[in-house]
Amino acid sequence: MRKYRIRVGLDVDDTLYECNSYAVSIINERHPDEEPIRIEDIKSWGGSERHGDERVALYSDPDFVSTQPISEGAQEFVKKLSEIADVFFITAVPARVMSARAERLVKDFPEIPAQNIIMGTRKDVISLDIMLDDGAHNISSSRAAYPVLFRKPWNTGLSGLLSVNSYDDFLHFCEMVRNSFAENFPKLSDGGVLCLVGPSGSSKTEIANGLTALDGFEKPLTSTTRPRRKTEGAEAYRFISEAQFLKEMKAGNYIETTVYSGYHFGTSERDISPIVENGHIAVIPIDICGAITLKNLYRRRCMLVFTRRDRAEAIKSIISRDIDIDDKTRRIMSLDFEYRNSEVCDVEINVGDDVNAAIGQIVELVYQK
Repeated sequence: MRKYRIRVGLDVDDTLYECNSYAVSIINERHPDEEPIRIEDIKSWGGSERHGDERVALYSDPDFVSTQPISEGAQEFVKKLSEIADVFFITAVPARVMSARAERLVKDFPEIPAQNIIMGTRKDVISLDIMLDDGAHNISSSRAAYPVLFRKPWNTGLSGLLSVNSYDDFLHFCEMVRNSFAENFPKLSDGGVLCLVGPSGSSKTEIANGLTALDGFEKPLTSTTRPRRKTEGAEAYRFISEAQFLKEMKAGNYIETTVYSGYHFGTSERDISPIVENGHIAVIPIDICGAITLKNLYRRRCMLVFTRRDRAEAIKSIISRDIDIDDKTRRIMSLDFEYRNSEVCDVEINVGDDVNAAIGQIVELVYQK
């Protein structure tokens, strides 16, 4: 297998250093008589929430930049990443704090040479193999071959982007790219996880329902904050409030969580493991973020299947759904990003108008590969 050192760019604020959470803690200390601002209240990097302008002003304060806490696990993450890739820090900071930022990076991450620190707001002109950033606007305009969004509360508005929840998931993704996906094909015949990844309107749910009607395939119960549709039974998902979901997520109840069209989705190990241990296949329609997490956990016992459908047909399917206009708009706007995710899946299935044929192809892949 050919090995090579890929070029990986890392954003800094809220990727390696705590930024928004640190700023929120400072603001709450300044205003002890007010209701505390929560990190979930931040919906964008701009200052839209209460005291938002005050938060943004902190980013130009050298004292703030020089005292930002290092994110838990960041140093070990960068060290591991530097063993398989040429790492570049891509950081957008005001001119008056550039020195403070550079000094911190050199001190905290000594394995990365100082010449690999790139400062500026024009991240869209930087060409890399992989880029990790928590700013959706940076990822959507990135020239990297694989721009990856680091999921945070303020970047949930845009769905479909290639994204990860943790350092470990990103390291695994980089290994996948580095190895050019030349690992052995997934083996699910003795039990495993089948992730159906594809754009909205590509018949993932119909395929999942068809598969789970067959012996040996089961659909684990996924929790979601999305309202139940009229066409769904109560058993389609575990429908819970956002407050309950966030409480369970902080308690570590989920092995993967993601946000799609503004709603949270999460899968717990207790729902998947019994299926796999019984030699059956857990079928999960899921976005690429959750799929990468499950691939990282189950490795060769996890298959990522990209369900491709003609763009016009996918849009027709979205438009005909019983969902609000904002949700339809978000799903259509995400299509370009979601089609790109086929590059990181194990196999691609052209669905067309024949869902049963697609189901047959997947069954053949599972049991004959």
